[in-house]
Amino acid sequence: MTRAPTARGRRPEVACTPAVRHAGAVNDRPAGPADSPAALAAALRSTGYLADDGLATATFLAMQMNRPLFCEGEPGTGKTALAQALAQVLGAKLIRLQCHDGIDASQALYDWDFPRQLLHLRALEATAGSGALDTDAVEASLYDPRFLLARPILEALQTTPSVLLIDEIDRADDEFEAFLLEVLTEHAVTIPEIGEIRATVPPLVVLTSNRTREVHDALKRRCLYLWLDHPDLQREIEILHSRLPGIPERLAAQVAGAVRALRQADLLKPPGVAETIDWARALQLVGASHLDVDSAAATLGAVLKYREDADRVRKQLDTLLAS
Repeated sequence: MTRAPTARGRRPEVACTPAVRHAGAVNDRPAGPADSPAALAAALRSTGYLADDGLATATFLAMQMNRPLFCEGEPGTGKTALAQALAQVLGAKLIRLQCHDGIDASQALYDWDFPRQLLHLRALEATAGSGALDTDAVEASLYDPRFLLARPILEALQTTPSVLLIDEIDRADDEFEAFLLEVLTEHAVTIPEIGEIRATVPPLVVLTSNRTREVHDALKRRCLYLWLDHPDLQREIEILHSRLPGIPERLAAQVAGAVRALRQADLLKPPGVAETIDWARALQLVGASHLDVDSAAATLGAVLKYREDADRVRKQLDTLLAS
């Protein structure tokens, strides 16, 4: 079980929560709305997330085996959206930990509410008057659970049901990866001043990576692996119809085809599915019933996010739309 860096204080002898069944046991999590990959795919579709057989099967197995799901792929392929859709399907709280360079265990686990601790200490001093305070009792009272600020991982361990999204793990460093190994295995943490906190029902954990660097094998071994690629043309058209009901068939097909061509144009930032949806919606908002050079040029900022990409594409719009 994991010990995180904490403020100094005396640890009580009694743990915060009792141990429960081993987190690796099958079906610890309550039954959800899906009892097969096909049923899960249908449930995800009801949220607007279209899952193919491979994605639905990998996600179903992660749920049934209580294993984290490691989703890797290019930006904009639906990794984060999968966790959001799963939270909807399961009626669970989505708890997101956004990784970044320099993130450490304390930012992911917990912290102490120092201002409230200070107010508490002053209140004790005021009520004691001239009498002497019991130092040990005061110290113990400062590390009461009411002063504990739960960060995403601790919040997920204490929340049932929950989906814990550890987003862009490739942006964190090796030390943070090593910290995650034990948390993901034990589904428990030990806070020295309080004791062990263990999930009564393990959260469904989804990790995402844009593959800006390779994640260590030790972390991948603890997860089920899923590679997400950009959808094919027909699937992307289906996504547009799912997310933008009423979009003209011609416009949906033109936008999906144009985005597909943009992804093959060696841009600094190829558009993802989110940009496809944004572009189609922008075109609808400006009253375009189909994609032409003028409407494409006017709304290019919805799909391209670098000036160099936009300048390059504007010079080739005729060719792009003709392809």
